[in-house]
Amino acid sequence: MKVIKRDGRAVEYNKEKIATAIEKANREVSVSERAKKKDINTIIKYIEGLDKKRILVEDIQDIIEMKLMELGKFDLAKRYIVYRYNRALVRKQNTTDESILGLIKNQNKELMEENSNKNAIIASTQRDLIAGEVSKDLTKRILLPEKITKAHEEGVLHFHDADYFLQPIFNCCLINIGDMLDNGTVMNGKLIESPKSFQVACTVTTQIIAAVASSQYGGQSVDLKHLGKYLRISSEKFKKEIVEEFKGKLDEKTIEQLVKIRIKSELSSGVQTIQYQINTLMTTNGQSPFVTLFLNLEEDDPYIKENAMIIEEILKQRYQGIKNEKGVYVTPAFPKLIYVLDEHNCLKGGKYDYLTKLAVKCSSKRLYPDYISAKKMKENYQGNVFSPMGCRSFLSPWKDEFGNFKFEGRFNQGVVTINLPQIAILANKDEEKFYRLLDERLELCYEALMCRHYALLGTRANVSPVHWCYGAIARLKPTDVIDPLLKGGYSTLSLGYIGIYETTKLMKGLSHTTKKGHDFAISVMKKLKEATEKWKRESGLGFALYGTPAESLCYRFATIDKNRFGEIKDVTDKGYYTNSYHVDVREKIDAFAKLSFESEFQSLSTGGAISYIEIPNMVNNLKALENVVKFIYDNIQYAEFNTKSDYCHVCGFDGEIIVNDKLEWECPNCHNKDKAKMNVTRRTCGYLGENFWNVGKTMEIKARVTHL
Repeated sequence: MKVIKRDGRAVEYNKEKIATAIEKANREVSVSERAKKKDINTIIKYIEGLDKKRILVEDIQDIIEMKLMELGKFDLAKRYIVYRYNRALVRKQNTTDESILGLIKNQNKELMEENSNKNAIIASTQRDLIAGEVSKDLTKRILLPEKITKAHEEGVLHFHDADYFLQPIFNCCLINIGDMLDNGTVMNGKLIESPKSFQVACTVTTQIIAAVASSQYGGQSVDLKHLGKYLRISSEKFKKEIVEEFKGKLDEKTIEQLVKIRIKSELSSGVQTIQYQINTLMTTNGQSPFVTLFLNLEEDDPYIKENAMIIEEILKQRYQGIKNEKGVYVTPAFPKLIYVLDEHNCLKGGKYDYLTKLAVKCSSKRLYPDYISAKKMKENYQGNVFSPMGCRSFLSPWKDEFGNFKFEGRFNQGVVTINLPQIAILANKDEEKFYRLLDERLELCYEALMCRHYALLGTRANVSPVHWCYGAIARLKPTDVIDPLLKGGYSTLSLGYIGIYETTKLMKGLSHTTKKGHDFAISVMKKLKEATEKWKRESGLGFALYGTPAESLCYRFATIDKNRFGEIKDVTDKGYYTNSYHVDVREKIDAFAKLSFESEFQSLSTGGAISYIEIPNMVNNLKALENVVKFIYDNIQYAEFNTKSDYCHVCGFDGEIIVNDKLEWECPNCHNKDKAKMNVTRRTCGYLGENFWNVGKTMEIKARVTHL
């Protein structure tokens, strides 16, 4: 029998520990009240007679208390309860020493790999992680209700970002960059006026991004359409300067050519500023700004010509990459790029098809851009097209007092994710029990999300002036509270979910890609959606269903459930749960069928959803990628390619690593070789940590990134 400890570890059952604990309590009572050896043996035999493969340590202690009272040893039972309570207090007195010292000594593997965007070796990042450990400790022990903490510890749900819950800061947002550029802003007590050129606008944009990222814990997104105006300002300024300098000596055509040369240089420099600033800045939370750039051409935009130029330059520079410390061009993790497909650029003869071809070329070599179909998004969001927040969660449509839809300047308060496979394990194919447990656990999720909401109520604007006073979200007075922005659906609270595939497999014995499995999976999704709609009606808050890009959470839930329930085929035996509604990676399904299938789930998961397809190196097969992009436009709202390129840690090469006839990796740049596991990292998501490798029988080397 395995005993599951409070931290999730499974240890061998040891009856001597039970006897020792009761004997300690025995010493605190009179002789007549003590449990005899035969009484202790009776209790031990009862526990062992349960014949469980796994048992929680708390369950053992509950049984001991119950049996002592059955024996009439009430005073002893009381002493045991007090002993148990005191032990709990000792555990709670200091829970951070070990984790923090492990971090400093580079031994806390879980904490060091929890966020793939942070380098936990660097002192500034460690400072943020140390603060996070203190916050998590206080959050679990003091700030959250005990039942929410217990549910988090047992993998019933995941209370996201407890390492920032101590502070009155929120998750992610869409920066109102247009307002901040046009009307000016203030940073560090210094006035920044509206830019007078494209280059300055790009610099100010990156400064805003860094300031915003430093005062929230999630990602942010910037719609680059607001920069087109400043490119035109630069163009007009250049023309005026040339005309004044040459005073009628040049004809109009020559003037235009000179303006074109100067604007091309300014455009290149401005975009380079954005790319390099974002990748070299370090926010106060120990990482580069977690930012997404939204690339969307709108037909009625007066600056559509300039914005097309900006998008083209961004894609060209992303295709080239950024040089690493060895001088080799690599793919930067940030900024993330999202490219919008619309009628004028969906590769059906539109005016801006050339930009989409360039985007596809970039996807063939680099990790981004992702693709959003304006056609499908308008179906799901009342005719609107807008960026997801940096964490890929979407806002719900919301109208201002004039009846206009507003998305920029809004934010997400927080996320709580439910562990669906655990419910299915407990239900054991009983659907009535499954839905009863689901209802109970959804109520827990609601309470946890309300903890998020209540923690932000009463926050004054001066805690983060860049957000609340100077335009990123609002322009409040420093002493104003942000409460109105937390209510009425202006901001969102997200219910995340993990493991639709595993849940369906457990309940129906089939994948959700089958007819029977699909119907069950959709019914679960609708139940989740109905819960958020109910909460929205009853509370007046903006709840939404979010297909969490779960990263390490897929592993956390699976590990907890494996320790508790053992290995279950196609569920806990894999070591991870499948992200949200996604098709299991081991299923044989082509890219078009996968996207078409997952599209139905995206329309239900309107608080956030993205679908992935894995592709090999496609640099020499752009036509195939173009066909997929056309399909995305007509069939699914949001999709991304995971390009199977590699990264050599010896020389920094970022491309396709070849496998020779000896089953060795061989870097084509520096010719470094090693068998199976060498200094190479699979670049499906930008993660640079340790991977699991295995060599396939057909000389194909496969990888599974540990945090996805």
